[in-house]
Amino acid sequence: MTTLPESFSTIAPVFVHGLALSLGLIVAIGAQNAFVLRQGLRREHVGSVVLFCALADAVLIAAGVLGMAQALGEHPGFARALAFAGTVFLASYGWQALRRARQSHHLRMQETGTGLRLAGVITQAAAFTLLNPHVYLDTVLLVGSIGAQQPAALRPWFVAGASFASLFWFGMLGYGARWLAPWFARPKAWQVLDGLIGLTMWVLALLLARHALAGL
Repeated sequence: MTTLPESFSTIAPVFVHGLALSLGLIVAIGAQNAFVLRQGLRREHVGSVVLFCALADAVLIAAGVLGMAQALGEHPGFARALAFAGTVFLASYGWQALRRARQSHHLRMQETGTGLRLAGVITQAAAFTLLNPHVYLDTVLLVGSIGAQQPAALRPWFVAGASFASLFWFGMLGYGARWLAPWFARPKAWQVLDGLIGLTMWVLALLLARHALAGL
């Protein structure tokens, strides 16, 4: 029987791995983040928007991990191929983030139109979330394939870490909008953030490559 410290030492790295990977992929200038931030600035259905976006990510992450786990279990060689492909993707993503860190850009907000009812706001949130093709490449395929390679008993903790990252980020955007908007308007802030994302993605790429090579 394992002790609590041993259990924690096993669970924590998997939880943090999922959290760091999800944060690295979700923290970027995009329509969904701009929408959540705008709702926070307008103080309009913030809780519902944050909860919807976080739950949608959690469902997609869990579906990706469970589906990829079954596929990888049936085709062990495919797991190694995906691990190498994921390594290349993460390294490339990190390189792009580091390149963005050398450029000056900021998040532009548009305050147009009147307030919408809850149904209209959730419809917009669903469109920004589910009609973005990157969500299926990043959240379902990439996060799912990496999470599926964790031991079966630890996969829920990977999903929990990745899902918590979404909840944390959207909550910070929505409820911290008044404080965060001026910070996000500074090009330097995004350059620092992109630099951190790039380094994080490279570290995760190295860990994934080591996992893939260990299976040879």
